[in-house]
This record gives sequence, structure tokens and C-alpha cells, in this order.
Amino acid sequence: MNHVLIVDDEAEIRESLEGILREEGYLVTTSATATEALELVRDADYDVVLLDIWLPDRDGLEALAEIRHLENSSIPEVVIISGHGTIESAVRATKLGAYDFLEKPLSLERTLIVVNNAMRARQMREDNAEFARQLSSRGNVTGQSVAMKALRQQIKLMAPTNGRVLIFGESGTGKELIGKAMHMASLRKERPFVELNCAAIPEDYIESELFGYRHGAVPGGPQEKRGTFERADGGTLFLDEVGDMSLKTQAKVLRALDEQRFLPVGASHPVHVDVRVIAATNKDLEEEIARGNFREDLFYRLNVIPFYVPPLRDRKEDIPLLVKEFLEEFGPRYGRPHMEMSEDALAALRQYHWPGNVRELRNLVERVLILNPKVQRIEKKHLPMLVYRGPKLTESGRISTKSEEFSSLVEAREAYEREFILKKLDEFHGNISRAAEGLGLERSHLYRKMKALGVSVKES
Repeated sequence: MNHVLIVDDEAEIRESLEGILREEGYLVTTSATATEALELVRDADYDVVLLDIWLPDRDGLEALAEIRHLENSSIPEVVIISGHGTIESAVRATKLGAYDFLEKPLSLERTLIVVNNAMRARQMREDNAEFARQLSSRGNVTGQSVAMKALRQQIKLMAPTNGRVLIFGESGTGKELIGKAMHMASLRKERPFVELNCAAIPEDYIESELFGYRHGAVPGGPQEKRGTFERADGGTLFLDEVGDMSLKTQAKVLRALDEQRFLPVGASHPVHVDVRVIAATNKDLEEEIARGNFREDLFYRLNVIPFYVPPLRDRKEDIPLLVKEFLEEFGPRYGRPHMEMSEDALAALRQYHWPGNVRELRNLVERVLILNPKVQRIEKKHLPMLVYRGPKLTESGRISTKSEEFSSLVEAREAYEREFILKKLDEFHGNISRAAEGLGLERSHLYRKMKALGVSVKES
């Protein structure tokens, strides 16, 4: 629950604000002095502090300065309250880090709006800080392949500009990570990074997600909502899977990009924003244009700076670095901070064709850790069978066919039987009797077949 601290020496104001804020669902604490308020902020996590500028024990602006420099707490947003408001005091409060400035007598309606906006600002600041920590801990863009070195260089050159970016690549290659790295290397890194997956939002709702709405324009929703364009003001808006956006929505996005303003649903006045758009897609947009599914003018607006993220099969020399990164990410989470992977396991991963790209590799590493709770070193036998029994990559990077893997019909038949038996054993979780039934064999016959093919019960 969001927590508000009210600091004012007038009991009537404290009680009035406490009552209205509690009715709105906030958790509220009150204080009559700056000294007590500072102790409260040091000991508890507050989202917003409503701070009177004239307090009996000390100046409210001095208390503001101390709050903004606290190191042992999550810093709240501070809204200054004054009965003798002047331009000079308002300017000083802003320079000291106040979120807003309210004059007495207080308008309860304006107070609620300011508190609500301050809550959002504080949440956004916390989200951005967490995002920065995550990005820093994982590194920018992992990989020492030629393609990834070139990509990092491209980010370094293009990130400080305001040019729009269009990132191409298969699903799971890390297009979102590239977008985040662009933001963190840009001049907007202190401002919000807001994401919207265009494929995940139903057509009926995507306009309100992008542009927001006012005055209860959406039945059953809150009275108003800020869209992603508005929340990204001053920062970066990442539009993922932009190729799945409808033509109707594309037209409105095109206009917003051209004018840097838009009209929220139900609003009478446009909202002006300063937003850098980074879009990503796993589709061939030029092909989509030819089919009439994507606007050519929007494509050229977005494709100012094109980026291409290669699939994992084209940079398999990066797999050991990625595995190390994911082990460092998941190992501590599952109580094994010093996990490592053997060379034979890494060799198997390098031979796999990775249709799900980096996302599939990340999920695989986590799954292996979960399914092998006592293991400190991941061996080839701990990997899913699909990895080392599925299609392999040839030296040229092409997925090999089954016919290329065998020198005789007998060898091919035995390999097929072995793979089919292992699949059934997996399907029945190693239960020999149920696997035999599923294969249409007697249990003893299956045992003999497994022995002949070199399939052990442990392996299954």
C-alpha cells in the first residue's frame, strides 16, 4: 500500500489531509515537527511526504534538503506546503528537489492530483533505478563475436543521438536488451524507459495504452490513465513487435511521431511530448508493406537508424559467455553462486541450432539448475535430450539433415529406434512399464532393446 507522511504543525490540516488520503486508499502517518518527520523517514519507507514550510522546530526547506540526501532509505517524493507562498520559496524548493509546491488554503482536489502524480514519479524513479542495476549487472550486450562487437560499436555511435531506431531480428535474439542499452547510453538515460509489446495488447485497447484516456473514457477503468507516450516524455518509448500493430493504430502513431503530440481518448486538448521511439520487429516489414499490412510512411519514420540482431546460431562462439552470464544470474537465486558448465556440455550447446535464440538458452540454463538441485557443475548428461540428440549445425552453420549423420541404413534405423525409445521414456518420466505399453512392446522386450541400443534407465 502507498504510504504518505503528512508534516504540519496545524492539527486541523493534518486531520483533514489524513482523512481524505485514507479514503483514497493510502496508508497515512502524521507528524507536527521536522525532527520527528526526519526520524520517521529514516526508519520507514514513505512514497510521498507532504511537508509544511513553516514548522516550530526548524525550516521545512532544511528538512527537505536532509530528506533528499538520505542514504539509508528509499527517498520519497516531497511536496512542499506553504501558507505564505512566494516565487522565491517555490524556486528554492524546486532546486532542493521538491516534486511540487502547494499553497494554503489547500484545494483537496489539487492535493490528491499532486499526491497521485508524485506516487507515479517515485515509482518510475524506482523502476528506472532497478532497471539500471539489472542492466549494469548483466553487462550491456554480451558477446565477443564480430557481429556483437559491431553492434556495440553501433550503439556507442548512435545512442547519443535522437534518431529513431528500428531493430530487426528473430524472436528471442535480445532486441529489447539492445533497446535498453541504447537508452542507457543516450542523453535520456535519467528519464523513463517505457516498453509496450504491440502484439500483446488487444486491438480494442492498444490506443488507450499508447495515448491514455481522460474523464473515465474507458468503462470500468480509473478516471484517467497516462499512456505510454506520455509516461515516456523526455525519455524513450520501446515499441516491441511493431509489425503486429493494426493499420488504424499505425496511422495514429505516425501522426504522434510527426507532431510529437496526441489526443488522449476522451480528452479535448492535445498532450505535447518529447519522446525518442525505438521499435523492434521479427517480421520483414518491407514484405509486410508489399502485402498491405504495414504503412510505408511509418516504416521510413521508424527506420532512421536500422539495427540487426543476429540469431544465436550465427554467433555460437558467444554461447560460453552467455552461459556464464546466466549462471551468475540464476546461481545465487537457487543457492548455488559458483555454478559452472563442463566443456562437453558447452560443445553440445554450440552444436544445437537454437530456434528460440538467446531466450531459449537463458530458459534452458534456469531449467537445468531447477531440475538438478544438488549439482555444482553442469555436465552434458544434465542437458535436455533435445539439445544433444536434435538437429545439429554443420561447420558452415547449416542445420544438418538426418541422412547426413549416418553411413548405413542399419545405423540410421538404430538411431531412429533409440531416439524414439528415449522420447517415450521422457514422455512417461522414466517409467519402463508405461513406456513399453506406449511402444506396444513387452517390458522384457523393451529392456533387451534398450540394452542393445545402449540406452540406460538412468539416461532416461
